[in-house]
Amino acid sequence: MEDFSEFHHQITDTFKKPASKAQWEEYRLTDEQIQFFNEHGYLSNIKLLEEEQIEVLRNDLHEITNANHPGNHLFHEFHSNESSNPETILFHALGAWRITKGFHDTLWNPAFLMAASQLLGNKGIRFWHDQLFCKPAKHGGVVAWHQDYSYWTRTVPMQHLTCWVGLDDTTTENGCLLYVPKSHKWGLLKKPELAGDMNGIVDYLTEKQKEEFVPVSIEMKKGYGTFHHPLLLHGSNENKSNHSRRAFVLNVFADGTQSASNKVLLNGVPAVPEGDQMEGQFFPMLFDPAAQYS
Repeated sequence: MEDFSEFHHQITDTFKKPASKAQWEEYRLTDEQIQFFNEHGYLSNIKLLEEEQIEVLRNDLHEITNANHPGNHLFHEFHSNESSNPETILFHALGAWRITKGFHDTLWNPAFLMAASQLLGNKGIRFWHDQLFCKPAKHGGVVAWHQDYSYWTRTVPMQHLTCWVGLDDTTTENGCLLYVPKSHKWGLLKKPELAGDMNGIVDYLTEKQKEEFVPVSIEMKKGYGTFHHPLLLHGSNENKSNHSRRAFVLNVFADGTQSASNKVLLNGVPAVPEGDQMEGQFFPMLFDPAAQYS
């Protein structure tokens, strides 16, 4: 089974690479969108996928959710059900980009790259890791309120970004993403169990934070994505609807991010010595604006 992490470029024509700076500019966010992100900690409803791209990724997802898939050993993590509630299901896995050409090439989606670079202050961006989150119809499990960086303190400084993309329409009924606007200004909180008690984080909030804890539902059509700050509180409720909720996540950080641990950072990836820059096979440079969007 080929490991596609060895290829730091597109390997299919699923996404069309812009041929000029002018073509890259077509994907540029507005100043107002960037201001909204900085103020509220998120930016939603950004179109990232066309219908045919969605179908490619849905087919890939269908294949690799099978634990007997020949590429299964390439996942950093694979949980057929990570839910702490035995009556619900939350499929969660890390490392799909190593296994299928479709998920590999999503890293080089120009719509994603341009927005990510801008939201990180027009810096070069490197790949951190991907995730798959799937909630089946009628009994999909929760993802508890959390901050992404609480799981990522093994990398510094904090200059990370998350992009969540739906492969189904996402609604309040099927467990869409929930945000607490402006919570990225609360600092780093204690880390709850990811698929445990939905509201476990509340025990770690001050009275003022509890008053400001006013979630918003991020409902989106399939193929649209939402970006959020690494300290923004987010989660999602159960899926009790008749419709599945399939999604993937791309996590990136600005070039120059370093390892903060001598331990293994991702299962199956050689340890990066503390203080060394995050780079190499598993943390490729995805976009460098200084290279004129080449």
